[in-house]
Amino acid sequence: MTEGIRIGDPAIEIRLRRDARARRMVLRVSRTEDGPVLTLPPHVSMARARAFALDQEGWLRRQLAAAPGRIPVKHGTALPYRGGVVTVFNAATGRPAIRDGGLHLSGPDAAVPARAAAYLREAARQRCLAAAEVHAARLARPVGRITMRDTRGRWGSCTAAGDLMFSWRLILAPDPVLDYVAAHEVAHLAEMNHSSRFWAVVARLRPDYAVHRDWLRRNGPDLMAYDFAPTG
Repeated sequence: MTEGIRIGDPAIEIRLRRDARARRMVLRVSRTEDGPVLTLPPHVSMARARAFALDQEGWLRRQLAAAPGRIPVKHGTALPYRGGVVTVFNAATGRPAIRDGGLHLSGPDAAVPARAAAYLREAARQRCLAAAEVHAARLARPVGRITMRDTRGRWGSCTAAGDLMFSWRLILAPDPVLDYVAAHEVAHLAEMNHSSRFWAVVARLRPDYAVHRDWLRRNGPDLMAYDFAPTG
C-alpha cells in the first residue's frame, strides 16, 4: 500500500516514497504523477515527514498553483522531437512514421498514446545506442546492455557492470542534449562518481556539456508533461 500524508485546508495529498539512497527529504511537484511526492531516507518517521511537509506547505501551494497540467497525447498533439516539433496525425493504415512534420499513427484513438510512445522509445534507443558507442570508443571502454525506460527522477544511469539506462523522453529534447546525457553516462564507465575527475571526462567527451545540462534542468519538466497513458 502506498504511503501518504494529507496537510492543510484545502487538503493536499502527498505521496511518500522511501529511497535507500536518499540522504535527506526532498519534496517535488511531479507533472507525470498524481500529486506531489516526498522522498524519504530510510527510517524517517511519519511524524518527521509530516513536520517537513507542513514546513514546506507555502512553497508547495505556490508550486501547485503555477504547475501546468499534463498534456494528453492524441491526434493533433504537437510533440517536441529532436529540437523540432511533430504533430500527431491519424493514418488510415501503415506503420508509425514521421514525415512531412507529423507523426503518423494508425489504429483506434485509444491506442494513440501507446503507439506514439513505442515509436519514440525505439527512436530514442537507436540514437542513445549510437551516441553511447561513439563516446565509449573515445574512452576505449566497453558498453554493456542499454535499456530505455520512462523514468521520473533521472535521465540516465550507469551500473558497475557497464549497463546503461536512458529515459526515452530524451528523444523529445534537441539532439545535442541527448548526446550530452549519453556522454554523461558513458563517463561513468571511467569514473563511477560525480567528482571533478568525472566532470573532466564529460568535458573531454562533450566540451559544451554545461549548456545542454542547463537546458535539461530548465526544460526537462516540460518533457515530462506529455501524458502517454492509454485513453478510453
